[in-house]
Order: sequence, then C-alpha cells, then structure tokens
Amino acid sequence: MQNSFSVLFYPRGNDVDKDGKTSIYLRITVNGKRSEVSIKRKVLLRKWNSDAGKMRGTTSDIRELNRYMDHIRHKIHQIYERLSKEEALITAEIIKNIYLGRSAKRRMLLKIFSEHNHKVDRLIGKDFASGTATRYKTARKHIENYLKSQYNLEDIPVKEVDFKFIKGFEYYLKTERNCSHNTAMKYITNFKKIIRIAHANDWIEKDPFLHWKAKLKIVEREFLTKEEIQTMTEKALHTKRLDQVKDIFLFCCFTGLAYADVKKLSSSDLVLGIDGETWIKINRTKTNTRSSIPILPTAKMIIDKYKNHSDINDTEKLLPVLSNQKMNAYLKEIADLCSIQKNLTFHLARHTFATTVTLSNGVPIESVSKMLGHNSLRTTQHYAKILDQKISEDMQALKAKMNIFSKKKDEKAS
Repeated sequence: MQNSFSVLFYPRGNDVDKDGKTSIYLRITVNGKRSEVSIKRKVLLRKWNSDAGKMRGTTSDIRELNRYMDHIRHKIHQIYERLSKEEALITAEIIKNIYLGRSAKRRMLLKIFSEHNHKVDRLIGKDFASGTATRYKTARKHIENYLKSQYNLEDIPVKEVDFKFIKGFEYYLKTERNCSHNTAMKYITNFKKIIRIAHANDWIEKDPFLHWKAKLKIVEREFLTKEEIQTMTEKALHTKRLDQVKDIFLFCCFTGLAYADVKKLSSSDLVLGIDGETWIKINRTKTNTRSSIPILPTAKMIIDKYKNHSDINDTEKLLPVLSNQKMNAYLKEIADLCSIQKNLTFHLARHTFATTVTLSNGVPIESVSKMLGHNSLRTTQHYAKILDQKISEDMQALKAKMNIFSKKKDEKAS
C-alpha cells in the first residue's frame, strides 16, 4: 500500500525564552497523520529559514546544527524504507517510536486477543460457556484474515486501531465473509472487548470504539403453530432414531430448553415445585441464569418414555440427545415428512415454547421470561412482537365484549 510521507523541522514560535530562543521540533507525517518530537536543540527564531527548514548562516555552530538535522532526516528516511521493504504497517507514530528506541514496547492486537482467549478457555464452565469461547476464537480469526487481506500484515500494534479500521472490519465481514448484519455486529462486539482491555491497561490512550455503536436488526423468529405441533406429534415415523429426535424436539417445544441445556439435563434438575408438581430448575449454559419450568404433561410423557433408554443407562441424564448437527439434519427430514414448510432447526423449539405454547395462551410475559432464563424482559419481548394471531384473538374478544355492551345499550333504549 502506497503511503504519503514527509519529514519537517520547525521552531515552536509560541515557546520563545528570554534570550529569544525556541526549541526545534521534528514532524513526521504519514498519510496525513502527524507525530512530533523535540530534537533537544534551541535556535534564535529570527535566524530560522522556514522555506529550507534549517538555519540561516555559515558559522560553525549553525553548520553543525544543520548537519545534525540532516542526520536525523536521513535516519528517519532509513526507518521508512526499512518498514516499506518489510511490508510492515507504517505510521508516523511507529516511525517516531523506532527512532526513539521505543518500538519494543508496542503491544500487538492479535497477541492480546490470543491471551484473552486463552483465559476464556480456562474459565469454561465457570465464567464462560464453551460457545462463548468459540465465538471469541472465530472473531480473532476474522481479525487475522482481515489484516492479511486488507493490510498484508501478520499483526498490528493495538495503538494503530482506529475508527477507520473498525468500519473497514465491519465492511470486510459483510462482504468478504458474507456475514449477516447481526452476526457482524456480534463479532465486532467481541473485538471491542479486546480494545477495552487495552484501554483499561493504558496500552492505548483513547478508545477507537467511542463513536461506534452496535445496532442489531430485529429478526422475525420462526416458530411452529399449534397445528404444526399437532401434526408432528401424531406423525408416525419409520425409524426409531427419527422418532427419538422428534420427541426431544417436542420436549423442548414444551419446556423452552435450548440444545445445550436439554443435552445436560439430569435427574437432579427435577425438583418438587411450590405447587407440589415436578419442575425443571437448571442454570442455562449460555448465560448461567436460572430457568424454572413447570413440566407440562407432554414433556413428562417424553421423560418417562426414555427413562430406560440404552444411551443414557448408568447416567443421570434424562434424555438421549444426539449432537446438534445430527439433530438438525434429522429435523430437516422430519419437516419434509410432516409437510412443514419451515427451516426446522433445534432452536426453533425454544421459539415455539415462547410463542405458541405460552404467550399465545395468555401466559404473562414476565413468567415466560423467567422460564426461558432471560436476563432481560426486553429479550423476551422479541417473541411478543410477532404474535399477530394472538393480537387478532384478543381483538376478537374485545369486539365480542363491545357488541354485548352495544346490545345492552340498545335494550335499555327500547
């Protein structure tokens, strides 16, 4: 990448001492960005030649000073040429730091990212879920590929990350990596945490994310209707494995559990609730928040059906859950067999519980949020926004009440 580059010496005219002398500064400019440093020499301001960038006169002390500035200029050009040959990142600050012997103190972005990810790995199951660790690793890989693709670099000093770099990364994710808007925002948010660590440790002076804000787009979440649930429930499948996958999917439709949580669900997670009925009480793998779910009859029947299954014998697990990849593959086949024209994935069961099973049947959103283990009611409200059918039913009930009111009014009038 071609860089614009210049070196300039100038006296600081607003810092003249009582003898009429002022300090000379070196200014390095790369691609319009400057970095300045004093060369620890003073001159009479009236003897400075601004056009030539050096002193006027032929006395020995003036000739010596001009030779010294020529030496500095030559050294700066050598640093620039070396960085160019190495195809390294070139900025005014980097050149200045190398000239001052500070280059060894630079903190590199990918190295910081790797150190962070190593700590996250060691805290899986304590402070982080394995999925969170995977997302941080993927985010780091995207940054690494972005540096190679757009800057031809193996790494970059964290000080050189600016708003332009962040917006460039966002563009790269959406175009080169074909990420959706929300996926790109999540990776950039992972990256933002690394920059916050650098800022907190004073490795950078200001946060380049100051004027960047993640804005997620609301995604319409698919879910099964009560008719589709009924169709799937009644459908006789031709293999035990498909039947097993169908049952576990339906179990999550009636409990709201995510894949990671139903996979680890054990007998110790079943407790006697305040109503004397059996409840599931489990800490969510994703957020470690508590989910408290009364077990509906359909879910209880599925637990009973698999209590002696060979895949979970000699374990405390309640259900024989396959890998997420296999579950989703089988669900595509089940959708075809049941003539369900939707992209059936395992997580759709959780959406179905939130919408068709609970909210559509009048369960208060606060209760649904508690059962889903959401940290914020705002998260649960995403499900409530898509219930046009529930809105229609509520308004029909309102119309019926208003008709009754109108009839009574007419009767009184007659």
